[in-house]
Amino acid sequence: MASVLIAPDKFKGSLSADEVALALERGVREGAPGTRVDRLPLADGGEGSVAAACAGRFAPRGITVSGPTGQPVTAGVAVHGRTVLIEAAALCGLGVLPGGHKASLTATSRGVGEAIRYALDGDADTIVLALGGVATTDGGAGLMLSLGAVLARADGSSIGPGGRGLADLHTVHITEARAALKDVDLVLATDVDNPLLGPTGAAAVYGPQKGANQTEVRELGDAVAGFVHRLAAAGVPDAARHAEAPGAGAAGGLGYAGMLLGGRVCSGADYFLTLLGADELLAVSDIVVTGEGSLDEQSLSGKLPVALARRARRYGKEVHAVAGRCTLPAERTAAHFRSVQALTDLTDQDCAHDSDLSARLLERCGRALAERRLGR
Repeated sequence: MASVLIAPDKFKGSLSADEVALALERGVREGAPGTRVDRLPLADGGEGSVAAACAGRFAPRGITVSGPTGQPVTAGVAVHGRTVLIEAAALCGLGVLPGGHKASLTATSRGVGEAIRYALDGDADTIVLALGGVATTDGGAGLMLSLGAVLARADGSSIGPGGRGLADLHTVHITEARAALKDVDLVLATDVDNPLLGPTGAAAVYGPQKGANQTEVRELGDAVAGFVHRLAAAGVPDAARHAEAPGAGAAGGLGYAGMLLGGRVCSGADYFLTLLGADELLAVSDIVVTGEGSLDEQSLSGKLPVALARRARRYGKEVHAVAGRCTLPAERTAAHFRSVQALTDLTDQDCAHDSDLSARLLERCGRALAERRLGR
């Protein structure tokens, strides 16, 4: 009996990773009845990470924390043994802003720190921060405040929320926050390699996506740079060096804060493949089907489908990709995928925000692939 592993990322704006996998599975079963199908919805550290983990071996836990504007947000974390996975986007992301109104200067990452505190209270020894999709550019200041750091104005009062609050920073003590995580493996899962500062930093690259105009981008950049200066002046180890490290600019600077607190940056795609047990399933599969909403130049830098294809190659497995759209020529994808099917080649309609249409087209792709590669 043939065995197929279906392991896609989400199709952003249309379908979750699990919904993509289910649609492809329906098609595969129609095209090759009796085929063994394993579904492994994936995430790379951004939105959908908790859902992907809970579709696998993790269990959801609901928590309520401070959202990006301070209003309570209820979301899930994923728990497996003493490992807790926290998705920053679910706690301080653009998608949880009240009314969708952006708050580029004042959005805070406090909720992420509160989620870490929840994990610590539950005796976690590994905390995975899935970084991406946040509304904040506060250098992780809110996270550190939640863990006991002192970030104060000249009068001794705590700074205000967001990047704007950093402009008033005078006194810094993060010893308590560092101590809170001293016995924990803090994993910073991201495939963003931006530093914290400069033209490729958190404010310059991602500030406009969070609603900041050019004046506000400069204000945020200056405030975060001042944060680094204050930390370095306070004798925080490697404060300036970490600001230049790849990944420091992830999630509005949460990557930077995580590094200061002893965390380690790793490829979100590769980490999640290991975390969710991809190797065990690859070993027993005949072919692999993966995909994402847009297969493009960024995909080749190691996003999930390519990371999975590289891993599948170790097992000698052929990999087929399905994408909402593909902007790469065949000669660029051939090194990774036996075939690529884009939904945009199957319809003249806009399926990027039409979940029903996308699901039907994915079923069609799964059926055609099964008929072609596995036979009836």
